[in-house]
Amino acid sequence: MKNVFCFCYTILISSIYIQAQNPLYIPDTLSGPIYNLTVQDSSKIFFPPNVTPTYGMNGDLLAPVLILNKGDSITLNVTNNLNTSTTMHWHGFHVSPENDGGPHQVIDPSTTWSPSFKVRNDAATYWFHPHLHKNTERQVTKGLAGLIIIRDSVESTYDLPRRYGIDDFPLIVQSKAFDAFYQLAPFTSYDSIIMINGTIDPFLQVPAQVIRLRLLAASADRTYLFGLEGNMPFYQITSDGGLLDQPVTLTRLRLSTGERAEILIDLTGMQGQNLYLKSFASELPAGIIGSSQVGTDDTLTGYYTNPLNGNDYNLLRFDVVAQTSSPVLSIPSAFAPLSPWNESEADVSRDLIFTLDTLTLLFSPVEGPFLINNQAFHMDSINVISYLNDIEIWRLINTTEVAHPFHIHDIQFYILDINGAPPPQGQHGQKDVVLVQPGDTIRFITKFETFADNTIPYMFHCHILHHEDEGMMGHFLVVDTTAVALKEVNSIQEIQLFPNPTRDYLYIDAKSISDENGLGIAVYNVLGQEIYSYIDRREDGKIKIDISNFDSGLYYLIIKTDTTHYQGKFLKLQA
Repeated sequence: MKNVFCFCYTILISSIYIQAQNPLYIPDTLSGPIYNLTVQDSSKIFFPPNVTPTYGMNGDLLAPVLILNKGDSITLNVTNNLNTSTTMHWHGFHVSPENDGGPHQVIDPSTTWSPSFKVRNDAATYWFHPHLHKNTERQVTKGLAGLIIIRDSVESTYDLPRRYGIDDFPLIVQSKAFDAFYQLAPFTSYDSIIMINGTIDPFLQVPAQVIRLRLLAASADRTYLFGLEGNMPFYQITSDGGLLDQPVTLTRLRLSTGERAEILIDLTGMQGQNLYLKSFASELPAGIIGSSQVGTDDTLTGYYTNPLNGNDYNLLRFDVVAQTSSPVLSIPSAFAPLSPWNESEADVSRDLIFTLDTLTLLFSPVEGPFLINNQAFHMDSINVISYLNDIEIWRLINTTEVAHPFHIHDIQFYILDINGAPPPQGQHGQKDVVLVQPGDTIRFITKFETFADNTIPYMFHCHILHHEDEGMMGHFLVVDTTAVALKEVNSIQEIQLFPNPTRDYLYIDAKSISDENGLGIAVYNVLGQEIYSYIDRREDGKIKIDISNFDSGLYYLIIKTDTTHYQGKFLKLQA
C-alpha cells in the first residue's frame, strides 16, 4: 500500500500556491563519444524559502540531455556519489544485457560503472533512469531521469526542426507530491504538482514557425492525454523507437509512463499569441491512472481528492515570438516505410497475464501488488527463455482493474492488434511501452537479435514504478543455442521430454532407445557445463528424473547409448 502520511499537505500546497509563470528550464546537453554522469545528492527551492532535498546528475535535478548518433561507439561513465546504491537503465536501447543497466548492474556508492557499446537504435527520443530493485520509484521521484536524443542519416534527410532549445525542445513531464516538510514524496496518489523539466508552472518562448516537441511521460504512474488549447491540430512524427511512416494529424496524444513521442506544431502567423499545451484528463477512459475513475475501490486514499485526476489542466504556456533565421515552415508529407515482421514468420507465441496478487495480506484492487503470470519478481529467477534471431508474438492480457504500461528491455516491437483491431495511427510504429487497459488484450511482434547471453537477463515489467518495485516484473534470457559447447552434438538425435516446462520431475519416453547396459544420462546448463549425470535403467519404458533442486532456466539433456546420442531441451520453472 502507498504511504499516506501527511500527504494532505500536498493538497494544501497546490491549493494555496499562487501561480507565477516560470521560464521553462532547458537542460544542458552532452555529446560523445565519452559521457560523464555524476549521480549526486543536492537540493532545490521549489516553494521559497523551503529547501527540498533532491537527486540529480551533474546538477541539482534530472540530468543533461545526451546527444548520440546511430552507429557511434560510446562509453558512459556513471559515478555514484550517493550514499546508497543505484543503477542506470538506457530505456529503449538495443544493447547487450550487461550494458542494459537493469537491477543486475548495481552501482555501489563511490564507484563508477562504464558501459561501452555501439548505438544501434534509430533516430528518436529515449531516456535513462535508475532501475534498482524496490527503489526505482524513490530514486526517480527525487530527480534521477534524463532524456536521450539519437540522430541518424535517415532522419537528417527530412526538413525537420532540430536546433536544440531554439525550435526543438525536450519536455520531461512529471507529476510530483510534496510532504509537510516540502520534501518530494514517493508512493502516493497526491501527485498534484506538475513539472516540465523540473519547472513548475512553466512558459516557453517559441518562434512563429514549425517547432518540435520531444515528449516524455515520466511520472511514477500518471498517464497524460496531450493536446493544444482550442483543439489546435499537431503532427506526431515518432513513436518510442523511431520515425513513423508519415506524420499523423492529431488533437490528442496519450502517453503513459515511459512512453515518448515527438510532435510538430505549426505556429506560422501566430507571433504575439499565447497557447497552452494541456492534458485533457477528463477524456481518459476509466482504469487509467489520471482518469476520473480507477477500479471499483472508491476508498483509494488521495486519488479522488487529487485535482489532476479526471480534470483538464495546463502543462506549458507557449509565448509565440518572431521567426528564427532559416525557419521550418511546412510539415513533411511522408517518411521511410515501416518494416514490421509478418505474423506468419513468428517462431513462438507467448501469453503474459496481468493479475492481482490476492494472496498478499495487504492489497487493493487498484494499488496492488500485481503479478505477471501469477509470479512475483525474484532476482534469481528466469521467467522466459527466448532464442537469438527468433521472431515472437507476445499477447498481453490485463485481468485487473487498472491499466498497466508494459515495457520490455532490449528490443522494439510492433503492435499487431488491440482487442483484435489494428492499433490507432501513431501506435503503429516502433514501441517499447504499450498501455494495456483493464480487460484488454494486446498482441505485439518482435525479433530478438544481435545479443545473447546465457546468464545475464533482460527485464519486462509494468512501468508504473511502484508496481515494478512491488514485483510486477520478470526476467528473460536471449540464448544463442549455437554457442553451447555440448560434446558430440553433431551425432545427437532429438528426443521428447515431458512435461516441458516443468517444476519437479521430468519424464523421458525411452521405449525406442535400445541399450542392454542402461542409459547414460547427462544434463547441461546453457553454458555447456555438466551439472547432473547417472546411469539409469528403464521401467515401463519411461525414465523419471527429479529436477526439483535445479535452478530455474534452460537445460539440455543428453542420453548416450553404445551407438547413438539423443538430445532434448527443457525449461525448469521456478518452484
